[in-house]
Amino acid sequence: MSLLAEFRKSVGIELVDEQAEADVVVVAAELGLRDMLTSTTRLVLVADQPRQAELLAAVEHGLTVLVPLSEATTARLLQAIADANRGHGDLPAEQLGHLLHGIRRLHRQVLAPRDLTLSGLTHRETDVLRLLAEGLDTAEIAAKLAYSERTHAVAHGLRNGLI
Repeated sequence: MSLLAEFRKSVGIELVDEQAEADVVVVAAELGLRDMLTSTTRLVLVADQPRQAELLAAVEHGLTVLVPLSEATTARLLQAIADANRGHGDLPAEQLGHLLHGIRRLHRQVLAPRDLTLSGLTHRETDVLRLLAEGLDTAEIAAKLAYSERTHAVAHGLRNGLI
């Protein structure tokens, strides 16, 4: 029985024609992975040894579960789809290592020179949020960080196109 036939008879799985309609997208690829990806919320990728650039591209497109091609049985793919649908991630250890290395490189080469963290906030913005969580008001935070009360909000608004 074909994989599609297995999916069709599986409870809780509905096949759709357009990726935009899917909660989970399954992509099987050996080469040219980048060309196969479109924006999606949850991606199950079936591939062996994607290069770091391909892995990062898959993450940008919603990678949730990576199933090595050698493990791509019907049962494993059904489990991967269920995991992705629940928001559970699963990457082989080697690929996870590549991904973490790529994130470190992104931080070091792109974010840190712009004083940004992986959260997208600057260190000062993180400090402001931490102090707010501790119960300080804006005047106390401004005094503690040597900011005017308006500086932080204006910088955030400008950077995010709000003003």
